[in-house]
Amino acid sequence: MELFSRNVCALWIMVLLEFLLETVADEEVLMNTKTETSDLKWTTNSGSKPEWEEISGLDEESNSVRTYQICQVDGSSSHWLRSKLIERREASQVYVELMFTMIECSSRTTHHRSCKETFNLYYYESDTDDATATHPAWMENPYTKVDTVAADFLLRKGGEKKFNVKTLRLGPLTKRGFYLAFQAQGACMALLSVRVFFKKCPALTRSLSVFPETVPRSLVQEAVGQCVANAVQPGPNPRPPKMFCGEDGQWVDQPTTTCTCLPGFEASHGDMECRVCPVGHFKMGSGPGPCSVCPDSSHTGETGSASCGCRPGFYRAPSDSPDTPCTRPPSSPRSPVPQVNDTSLTLEWSEPLDSGGRSDLTYSVECRMCPAPGVPCAPCGDGVNYRPSQTGIQGRRVSIWGLRPHTTYSFTVMALNGVSPLTVLGPAGDTINITTSPNVPVLVSGLRKIAATESSLTLHWNTPTQSHYRILQYQLRYCEKERGSEENSCHYMESNLNEVVLSDLRRATQYEVQVRARTLTGYGSFGQAVVFRTLPDDDSSSPLLVTGILIATGMLLLIIVIAAAICCIRKQSHFKNSEMSDKNGQYLMGHGVKVYIDPFTYEDPNEAVREFAKEIDVSCVKIEEVIGAGEFGEVCRGRLRIPGKKENYVAIKTLKGGYTDKQRRDFLSEASIMGQFQHPNIIHLEGIITASTPVMILTEFMENGALDSFLRLNDGQFTPIQLVGMLRGIASGMKYLSEMSYVHRDLAARNILVNSNLVCKVSDFGLSRFLQENSSDPTYTSSLGGKIPIRWTSPEAIAFRKFTSASDVWSYGIVMWEVMSFGERPYWDMSNQDVINAIEQDYRLPPPPDCPTHLHQLMLDCWQKERTARPRFSNIVSALDKLIRNPASLKITAQEGAGPSHPLLDQRSPLTPASCGTVSDWLRAIKMERYEESFLQEGYTSMQLLAHITTEDLLRLGITLAGHQKKILSSIEALGIQNQTPGSVLY
Repeated sequence: MELFSRNVCALWIMVLLEFLLETVADEEVLMNTKTETSDLKWTTNSGSKPEWEEISGLDEESNSVRTYQICQVDGSSSHWLRSKLIERREASQVYVELMFTMIECSSRTTHHRSCKETFNLYYYESDTDDATATHPAWMENPYTKVDTVAADFLLRKGGEKKFNVKTLRLGPLTKRGFYLAFQAQGACMALLSVRVFFKKCPALTRSLSVFPETVPRSLVQEAVGQCVANAVQPGPNPRPPKMFCGEDGQWVDQPTTTCTCLPGFEASHGDMECRVCPVGHFKMGSGPGPCSVCPDSSHTGETGSASCGCRPGFYRAPSDSPDTPCTRPPSSPRSPVPQVNDTSLTLEWSEPLDSGGRSDLTYSVECRMCPAPGVPCAPCGDGVNYRPSQTGIQGRRVSIWGLRPHTTYSFTVMALNGVSPLTVLGPAGDTINITTSPNVPVLVSGLRKIAATESSLTLHWNTPTQSHYRILQYQLRYCEKERGSEENSCHYMESNLNEVVLSDLRRATQYEVQVRARTLTGYGSFGQAVVFRTLPDDDSSSPLLVTGILIATGMLLLIIVIAAAICCIRKQSHFKNSEMSDKNGQYLMGHGVKVYIDPFTYEDPNEAVREFAKEIDVSCVKIEEVIGAGEFGEVCRGRLRIPGKKENYVAIKTLKGGYTDKQRRDFLSEASIMGQFQHPNIIHLEGIITASTPVMILTEFMENGALDSFLRLNDGQFTPIQLVGMLRGIASGMKYLSEMSYVHRDLAARNILVNSNLVCKVSDFGLSRFLQENSSDPTYTSSLGGKIPIRWTSPEAIAFRKFTSASDVWSYGIVMWEVMSFGERPYWDMSNQDVINAIEQDYRLPPPPDCPTHLHQLMLDCWQKERTARPRFSNIVSALDKLIRNPASLKITAQEGAGPSHPLLDQRSPLTPASCGTVSDWLRAIKMERYEESFLQEGYTSMQLLAHITTEDLLRLGITLAGHQKKILSSIEALGIQNQTPGSVLY
């Protein structure tokens, strides 16, 4: 026993080690200066001294390595060091491990105020090894900055010598190779070693699937595998196994695979391989599960068997599964006992001693008639009747009648089971011989109806024609058919004639009637049951009754048609005059168009949630990080893994604890609304989790977040055609909502989400809003207190609360203005009341800078005061499609200096050095305050110093976006500061 335990432990340890080795990321080294045996001969910008110097040094293990060092007196100039071309091979992302030492500024003998304890790392991609001492230029652009590297440990006099190790990531890489570049600006340091490598997921065998070594080219890289030997994927069109390789070289979660072992093979070594079944074992089909020992009375003499054959004398029935034991036919029934009643017979017997190992035992009776001694017996024929049957008898009793009087019969009772037909010898049976009595009554036949009333039936039957007996009396048995064999539903009546009247019956009721005859030997058996019905009956209805029914039916149909016409007229009138407001829950539309249904029209709002939102098991969701806060709780990013589907990222809205039933209903109402929509520009609902806490709503994850903040972050980085493409997607989503008769009521750029492919999707399908009263700054407020700014709302919605698709069109015009101004706040810093007053005086927002004229005209169309004059969303989609097909039309912009005529709307007052005051004020005025620290660190402390700024200066400040460069240089020109050394703007 102890030895067995040790073997099991050793096996588990081996499996665990194999699993750990498979999941550890592989690294492929592209360059390692520690392994170089000769000079590195890297390139430096030798325009100034001191410069990077290559010398021999010692690493952390005191091994001799080639190093570069530099010690600058001050940081007034940059000193660059560039490696040789490094082939990237198949990697799209690589890692750089740096080992270096850095001397503390305070420990240096020549300490300067610009001394630094950091250096910068850059890279430059190229398809050819064409770098020289002057190409590419020694500046950030065309180089790509990786990071500013700071030392964790600094060398000081008398201090401990420690090495710094930093690992940084580069990518994505697209060209054949790249150069590394190091920039020192006032540092005293030694670069001890540089190791460049990339990570890859190692070859892996898991879940009976083999996956090749995979290099990740994105956040997760899909790898396609194949089944291990002796394994297959079931189904007519199987998909290959798939698994995802993470960017860190680690396999992500479990593979998506249906690989299963072939028949005759079982999974072993933790689903690493398919092992053949040994002799005496089998596995019937492909799929999970181990090999099994052959069932009873079966065997197999070879390995890898899918079934076991039966031993001699044993069989399987055609309906038996190959994994069931083999069986044999039963032995004969025992002790048959006859009871003869004239020409009828009752046979009973005992069960066989051996059932053959089966439970499907039945019996059959073979009847043979023997007319005279010495004459061969012959089959009885069709004149003999059996109850319950002659074959397939489940019990051990059978009644037989219809025998001839004074005749000898031979009866054989046989036991059978499912394998009896397979034996050559045939079923085993026990035989008895009996002789019938001379006087036997026969069955009565020909029972039929002569007349019927509501309470009586007059019946007649044929008189038996046999002459060797005399019928003394007939007996009728009649039962209500609907009540079956209930004791009080059956009645009996005797008659001396072959006709009888059954009275006191129920009206319009079916009766089951049987007749039997009595002779001197007693009653015979009842004949076949016949069903009769009392009046009224369809077959017995009088012409007058039929006429009455037809007249009544016609009048009923006429009433229904009149009522339907009145209802239709009222409904049309109601639909024509109704407003599509918050109160309207459901709209009727022709031609089979799907219509939005308000969940609050349900008597139980939870019913709407169950109808439109799919419940997801909480075990399928993994929350990774909190990305924001919503009205009801936190908003998280997570992963959704539904069995049989690819894992994907989802956004998760949670309902915080301590909620009321109303808050729960209000929270889930958004899911019951969102679940009704299926459109590529509408945020998709993945499902809900209500069976556990916290309650969650899961939607597709939009990587770039809200449209307004995304545009502000990428100010000037998109062309007009790209912006129009975004607007077209939003309009398409709103067209879909309007066709479903859904009014959004809060369309704004903050409620548009953007994914990684720049696809815009409409979101935020929350509760209805109402106007907050008695406020100096009127805003719409939801039932939970969330404010919605007036500046997106149409005039009629503000004044009369008339929310329609036309009011959504007004809001869409504001969204257009937000997009074309890269997230600028509509109406700038005006108060809500000022906005309302300006709009009432027919003033509208001016075109944003560089806005195409056609787009601003479309905005003005959306801002028509009369809602009927505004375009529909279908018209807007068509107009945007026309602009996309004709990109030249987007180059027509408003005249320079054109702007609003109303002073409240004229927010573009000219900038002057006096109006700006400081560099910080100027940057905030042009919405470039993110670069304030960079300007101040580089010494730009006054407006006059801006006159000499160039594009190269902006690159050095870390301003690499072409749109931001253009905006800053244009603003400097507008300030009236003459730029003495203008630099070219990069577009």
